[in-house]
Amino acid sequence: MKDTGLIHIYCGDGKGKTTASVGLVVRHAGAGGKVVFAQFLKDGTSSECRSLAKFENVTMLAANPSSKFSYQMTEEEKRQCTEAIGRMFTAATDFAVREGATLLVLDEACAAISCGFLPESELLSFLDSKPEMLEVVMTGRGPSEALQARADYITEMVKRRHPFDKGIPARKGIEL
Repeated sequence: MKDTGLIHIYCGDGKGKTTASVGLVVRHAGAGGKVVFAQFLKDGTSSECRSLAKFENVTMLAANPSSKFSYQMTEEEKRQCTEAIGRMFTAATDFAVREGATLLVLDEACAAISCGFLPESELLSFLDSKPEMLEVVMTGRGPSEALQARADYITEMVKRRHPFDKGIPARKGIEL
């Protein structure tokens, strides 16, 4: 029975997908594991990124050159974002394999796919050929059936209530 190198999906419309992956990174790094944490559609400046960057055994990557939501981007910004995300995906997966990482987090990978910034076939190909000992976490809304079929864990966060619905923007140290 396989007990390492499992695949996780943290999905849903609720808060906590990235937070759950960060918790696993802290646990894994604290146990001496080597981690690659790649954020799609985020710029890598959030509070959790600053905290994780302090770990010697955690490598941080981020790709969102426009720092906008996809629906706010111009066609040129979408093209640039697609290129940046493609480069980052390759860099993250190549680095994780080359350096013998034992945990790879692909934060917002599901969103990058649904927005058309990352071909799902590339992620599926990687998952199908990844090193046996590499644990992979993917976060985001709406993972496809193909991604779900490969997952050993699927955890769904469900929004029941959120301050944003009352017009309260993301707050530093809580959502940022």
